[in-house]
Amino acid sequence: MHGHQLKKVALGETNAQWLARREKAIPNGVAHACSIFAERAENAEVWDIEGNRYIDFAGGIAVLNTGHVHPKVTSAVEEQIHRFSHTAFQVMPYKPYIELAEKLNELAPGASEKKTIFFSTGAEAVENAVKIARSYTKRPGVISFVGGFHGRSLLTLAMTGKIDPYKRSFGPFPNNVYHVPYPMSAHGVTTEDSIKAIHSLFKADVEPESIAAIVLEPVQGEGGFYAAPKELMSALRSLCDEHGILLIADEVQTGIGRTGKLFAMEHFDVEADMITTAKSLASGYPLSGIIGKSAIMDAPHPGGLGGTYGGNPVACAAGLAVLEVIEEENLLERSNQIGQTIIEHIQKLKNDQANSVIGDIRTLGAMTAFELVDSKGQPSPELTKELTGKVLEKGLMLLSCGIFGNTIRVLVPLTVSDEILMEGLNIIEQCIAELNH
Repeated sequence: MHGHQLKKVALGETNAQWLARREKAIPNGVAHACSIFAERAENAEVWDIEGNRYIDFAGGIAVLNTGHVHPKVTSAVEEQIHRFSHTAFQVMPYKPYIELAEKLNELAPGASEKKTIFFSTGAEAVENAVKIARSYTKRPGVISFVGGFHGRSLLTLAMTGKIDPYKRSFGPFPNNVYHVPYPMSAHGVTTEDSIKAIHSLFKADVEPESIAAIVLEPVQGEGGFYAAPKELMSALRSLCDEHGILLIADEVQTGIGRTGKLFAMEHFDVEADMITTAKSLASGYPLSGIIGKSAIMDAPHPGGLGGTYGGNPVACAAGLAVLEVIEEENLLERSNQIGQTIIEHIQKLKNDQANSVIGDIRTLGAMTAFELVDSKGQPSPELTKELTGKVLEKGLMLLSCGIFGNTIRVLVPLTVSDEILMEGLNIIEQCIAELNH
């Protein structure tokens, strides 16, 4: 192994040299959290091109709930590749698309009859959910929330409730999109504030009869891993029913087991009209979808929806395997166990430190986060950036997020072993001890 590593380095296979090639060939607009280049991966571990090992607490940004190269998923992909890789579902349909849609229709929460359509990215799913809502309601308007992230297309950027780094310099954005505050108890925003803001919106800016949909993440992802209070979801459902508005749950990051349920909406006694899904749906193969009430999903005319790669057969085969892995390996239960382990560990760190840099700690299943604060208890993006850098030096990939830039999020694969999970948490503990207010 050591000799092989030296040979690769001698041939120019170093992170520094690949970084130079990347900077020459790839535009600045696509950033990267770390300057190491992946060579291979397995479950919750990644090795770079120099042979260095890293524990993966990022999961490709919530994409790898079933881990890197899960044998069952890889086998399903290989089998499909040898049949065919593409026909375009709109040209010549195929079984995996229908089989996965049937599974999701059955598994999605709520008693209503469902239908599912597939695309390639989360942004495509959210944007097409809005198209479906507009077709069904014959209305233009959309309400979303401050801190929400819904994608990088122009419409989904308009819906995203955070300027930096997503929206700066890219406007103007499509109109008929309105933002209201999202409940964040740690920062003094309540459910009552959110509902009041919607009623104020209806008085000042747009009548409810012009709103097609209210779109929200059941747990905000890029916004900081804030779970929607149950009373917010119930109030939104009542409000939507009163005014003929559709409720769309953006589960691109929360779905496919991350929160301890297959879909985060299962935590609420509320049925969404549509759920968008992507990321871990196909364990890294590009696939997204919308699962919705049949009558709503059938509103657009034939040919009105689609996309060349939408519901790619290889990705659909991966998606079917992912659902089998979640069931066979009890990953929903495992998600809750992982979240509890992380929370207990971080809480102990906070309790053990006099003037702790750790602020609010929160989780839903294994969608876990904690905030870093300065000596006055204020959000500290500086400490957060310092921590993500320190842990990487010790072999742990960890991401930050949040509207204040001070939230550490843990998105470790649900297939991680207890040993590797604790190894990663111990690295966090070591590095937090080195931080100073």
